[in-house]
Amino acid sequence: MIRKKRNRQLWSPTVASTGWSESTLAEQAWVEARGAAVRWAVAGAIVGVLAGLVLFAPASWLASAIASWTGGRLVLADARGTVWSGSAVAVLAGGPDSRDASFLPGRLEWTLAPRWYGVELAARQECCLNGTTLIQIRPGLGRVRATLVPRTDWVGQWPSAWLGGLGTPWNTLQLGGSFRLLSPGVTIESVEGRWRLDGRVDLALEGVSSRLTTLDTLGSYKVSLTGGNGTNSATLLSVTTMDGPLQLTGNGTWGPGGVKFRGEARAAAIDEAALSNLLNIIGRRDGARSIISIG
Repeated sequence: MIRKKRNRQLWSPTVASTGWSESTLAEQAWVEARGAAVRWAVAGAIVGVLAGLVLFAPASWLASAIASWTGGRLVLADARGTVWSGSAVAVLAGGPDSRDASFLPGRLEWTLAPRWYGVELAARQECCLNGTTLIQIRPGLGRVRATLVPRTDWVGQWPSAWLGGLGTPWNTLQLGGSFRLLSPGVTIESVEGRWRLDGRVDLALEGVSSRLTTLDTLGSYKVSLTGGNGTNSATLLSVTTMDGPLQLTGNGTWGPGGVKFRGEARAAAIDEAALSNLLNIIGRRDGARSIISIG
């Protein structure tokens, strides 16, 4: 009797101890599984929020970035849609503290599509762009490259009056006519805040006029930008006259130090009186000609 009682006492605690241990291990496993589920849920929520921010980022974010890159000179006003597909009113301004501003009619529309090299920008504007303009954007470490996809015809055409939004001297000249952009292919690269151009861009200024003269038109002109070879090479700048009573010629460079230009403007004897006021404004008067010096 005594032996049976001892055996029961020795056996019973062993069973109780084993049951408690199994229960504790099961509870720990459940807690760990629950913690892992919570962590995955939080991670999934964070990824979802980030994906939502990327996919549905408002167009105003892109507008703010462009205004910052251009020093407040190009503004996308009333931006609608998203960064990837949106529209806005294109405005030229003289900078953050300037009161000058001019906008284009209609809305500039764009789409951004991911590519292996970065993104491709497709821009459309009924008033000014010739169909769809494609720009390949390649971001990098401390740099951004934007390449205009080559085309054989003109890229865009804008009213010269739009330049008045940039302030002096454009708001004083109050130009009429239009300027057309042509390029066989060009790449603009920003490296640590400094710009470099590779390729060629031609601006054809057609039927230019000014309220500072009584003449109906001043003429038509060609402004060419040709990128230099090498990272630190300056872009060559040239101005020639195609036709008209106001003759403009000059050459210069655009580089890290800004724009440097030397040229002259002159008028034929028959038009000198009508162009005298304009010649006094655009440069230093030297007889029948005006010396233009920038930088």
